[in-house]
Amino acid sequence: MLPTLRALLGFILSFLSLTTHATECPDWPPTRAQAEISTLQKQIDLWDDSYHRAGRSLVADELYDQARLRLSEWQECFSAGTSPEPLRTAGGPVAHPIAHTGLGKLHEGRAVDTWLKGRSNVWIQPKVDGVAVTLIYRKGQLVQAISRGDGLTGQDWTTPARQIASIPRQLSQPLDLLVQGELYLRVTDHVQAQAGSLSARGTVAGLMARKTLSAEQAAGIGLFVWDWPQGPASLPARIAALDELGFSSTAPYSHSIKTFAEAERWRDHWYRSPLPFASDGIVLRQDQRPAAERWQAKAPYWIVAWKYPVAQALAEVRRVDFKIGRTGRITPVLELTPLRLDDRQIKRVSVSSLQRWEAMDIRPGDQVAISLAGLTIPRLDGVVLRSTERAELNVPRAADFHPLSCWQPTPGCESQFLARLAWLSGNQGLALPHVGTGTWEKLLETGHLNGLLDWLTLDAQELANIDGFGERSSARLLNSFSIARQRPFVRWLKALGMPPTGQARLGASWQALAQRNTEQWQAETDIGPGRAAQLSAFFRDPQVLALSETLRMAGIDGFQGR
Repeated sequence: MLPTLRALLGFILSFLSLTTHATECPDWPPTRAQAEISTLQKQIDLWDDSYHRAGRSLVADELYDQARLRLSEWQECFSAGTSPEPLRTAGGPVAHPIAHTGLGKLHEGRAVDTWLKGRSNVWIQPKVDGVAVTLIYRKGQLVQAISRGDGLTGQDWTTPARQIASIPRQLSQPLDLLVQGELYLRVTDHVQAQAGSLSARGTVAGLMARKTLSAEQAAGIGLFVWDWPQGPASLPARIAALDELGFSSTAPYSHSIKTFAEAERWRDHWYRSPLPFASDGIVLRQDQRPAAERWQAKAPYWIVAWKYPVAQALAEVRRVDFKIGRTGRITPVLELTPLRLDDRQIKRVSVSSLQRWEAMDIRPGDQVAISLAGLTIPRLDGVVLRSTERAELNVPRAADFHPLSCWQPTPGCESQFLARLAWLSGNQGLALPHVGTGTWEKLLETGHLNGLLDWLTLDAQELANIDGFGERSSARLLNSFSIARQRPFVRWLKALGMPPTGQARLGASWQALAQRNTEQWQAETDIGPGRAAQLSAFFRDPQVLALSETLRMAGIDGFQGR
C-alpha cells in the first residue's frame, strides 16, 4: 500500500472511531428510524440546494455540520446507507479546468492529532469564511472566473469578478495560470470568538450572483488565494510567486507547524485575534500534493479543516417540563440530551414563556439550536428539525394559574406551591439559613406539607422519622424554623407573596392592611391603579386570610390583633 493511501486509511478509521460513536443510537423501531432519517435527509437536501445552487444559506454552517454528523450517526445505527453528494445540484454550465477538491472537517482535537501523526511539512492557515472561486489568466489577463459549483462545473462569475479590485485584472507577468481561492467580505478587526460569522459567506454569494456591483459593494470583497494547482511545488514558493504577480499576500496567515500543540495555538490565536475576514476554523495542508490533473471534487488526504468551537449546538429534546412560578407564570423548560458548548455542559434550556412554546410547538425528539447568552446562560435560538412523531403533552392552562392560585400542593399545583415555599425561605422572604428547595421537596414528598405554613408545627420527633434528616440536620432545620418566628412583620408580608408596595406605608398590623380598599391603596406613594387592585385582592383572598389566621395563632408579630 502506498504511504499516502495508508495514511489516508488510518485517518479515516481513527476519525470514524472518534465521531460515529459519539452518541448513543436512538431507541426507535425500524419504521420510526426510516421516517426520522428520511426527514433529516430531506431537510439537508433543501439546505444543500439552496446554498450551492441559489447562493442562500438557510442554516448556520455549524448547525449544518452537526446535522450532517447526526444523519451519519443515525444511518450507521440503523444500517440505512449513506447520504447523496451534497453538491449534486450545485453544478453549472462552465467546467473547471482543474477540479475544486472538497475539505474534510474535523471537530475534535484528538482527530486533528491523529491526522498530523506521520506527516511532515504541514502548514496552517485560517479557514476564510467566503465563497470559493477559480480565476483563469491568459498572458497575464483575467479571462474567466468560475464559482465552485459542484467542484467540476460552476457558474460564470467573470463579469462581477472584473469589478472587484482585489482580483487582479492584469498580472505583473504575461503568464497563463489558474488559481483557486476564497472571495470574502471585508471587515475591520473582526474577532470571530466575539462576533461570529456575520453571515459573511451568504452576503458574498448574493453579490456574486449579480451582473453589476456598486463601487462600494465591489470594494467590500477581498480575495484569499489558497492554491495554485500548477504552481511551484512548495507552499512558500507559491506564496512568494503569487505576491510578485499581484495577488494579496497570504504569507501573514500561513505558518509551518510540526506538532498538534502548535496547531492548537494558531487556531486559538486566529479565533480570538482581529482579522480582516470572518473565519470558521483553520486549514491544515501538506506542503506537497499530487499533480493537479489528479485532483478530484472530493475531500483529499493532504488537506483538512479544524473548525472553531461552535457558537450554536444542535440539541435533541428529551422532554418538555412546564415550571409554574410563584406568581403563576408558566415557563416551559426543555430537558436535552446532555451536550457541551464552550466547555459548559448543557442539560436544559428555558423557552422563556408559554406563548413562545406554543408558537414553536416543541416536542420530545425535536432538534433545536442552543447558544450561550453572555457566554454563560443557555439560550434557545429555534427549532432546526421536528420529530416525525408529535408526542402528546400535558400542557397547563394559563388561565388556571395566577398570583393567588395554588396555596396547597393539589394535583397540578405542585410546581407553584414549591415555588411559594422557595420564595418564603429565600432572601427575598424570611431568609432562613439552611432551608432551600431541596428541604421543601423532601418535606413535601413525605407528606408533611399540605399547606404553606405546616412546617411551623413540625417538631424534632417528626423530623427524626423522615429519611435523610439526621439528628444534626433536624436540629439545624428546627433552629431555622425558630428564627422564622422572630422575623419582623414586613418580612412576613413579603414571604407570603404580598405584591410589591414600593414606598407605601405598611404599619405593623395585618388587620389594618386587610381593611384598606383599592382607593386607599392607590392613595399610597408608588401605588398605581393596577397595583392597588392586586393588593386589595391579596388581602381579601380567603386562602391568604387563612394563612394570616395561622400566623396569628402562632404568635407571629403583627398578626395578633383582630
